[in-house]
This record gives sequence, C-alpha cells and structure tokens, in this order.
Amino acid sequence: MDTKRLQNAIARQDWADANAILAPVTATDSAHPAMLYNHGKVLMELGQMQAATALLHRAVQHAPGHAAAWFELGRAAVSQEDFATAMSGFSRALELTPDDIDARRNLGRVSLRIGAYDTAYTAWSPLRGDHEADLALYRIAAETGDPNVKALRRALMESHPNPAAVIKTLVRVSKGAIPLKL
Repeated sequence: MDTKRLQNAIARQDWADANAILAPVTATDSAHPAMLYNHGKVLMELGQMQAATALLHRAVQHAPGHAAAWFELGRAAVSQEDFATAMSGFSRALELTPDDIDARRNLGRVSLRIGAYDTAYTAWSPLRGDHEADLALYRIAAETGDPNVKALRRALMESHPNPAAVIKTLVRVSKGAIPLKL
C-alpha cells in the first residue's frame, strides 16, 4: 500500500482515491483493524454507509478496544436507522472512554429516540446543567411519570436560553402536558 498517497488523498479529502487505495488492503480476512476503521471512515465520507458499517463491524471484532471504531459504527448505524447497533456502538465507545462527551450525547439521543429511557437517563444525567441534557432529562421525566416533572418543566421555562427548544420538547412529550400559560 502506498501510505504517502493515502495520506495525501485524505489530506485533500479525495475520498475516491483513498477508497481505491484502501479497498484492496481491507478485502482480505487478515486486514488490520486500523485499516478497516480508516476505510470505513472513507466510505462514510462517500455516503456508502452499509459498506462502512460492515468494515467497522470487522474492525471492532478484531479490536474490541478500539473506541473510535465503536463510535463510528454508532454513527454509521444512525444514518441507516439501525438504532440497536447505534446504541451498542455508542455504549461500547462510552465504556472504553467514559469522558467522551460525543459518545455520551449520541447514546442519549438514540436512547431517547427509541424510548430506552433508563439508558437515556444514565447517558444524560452526568451532563445536567447542559441545555440539551436538561431538555432530554425533562422529556425522560415526563415520559416515565417522574413526580418531579412539573418542577423540571418550570425550571426549563424559567431559565432555558432557547424558549423555542423548550416548546418543541414540551410538544414532543407524549405523556406530558403543555401548560396553558408559558
């Protein structure tokens, strides 16, 4: 493999050339997990999410501790609306790198989207005070019948810097109630 050419292709964001270089390298069963990961990222840039997902699956099978590959597997899965794979990718990335805010946020988003409220709560809770996290935590409380939901809603309406986001969240909650007075 011509590593200099690959580096140049990536630097130029010439994903077609990078793909042409990486495809033969990752076609073998013995492909290195780093090559599988990089090829998966290139295919994501090309919009070939199904092929990217397959390579990222192989990468994490061969290197289960590769946090970035787990994270990218989650991203690729979200784009295909494969939320079970996305949750497992973001969960594993977060297990491997507990300080990864992006993995935490994405796990929270996917969990909330599919109604996995316990997982969503665990993902969002450490971010309490963050604007997106506070909206998510309110929504989880409303959906699960938390007795603190009214206090959370009041706090959002009084202090959240984006009233439109608050209203959007209030409307999305299926078990909650939109207050008559905002």
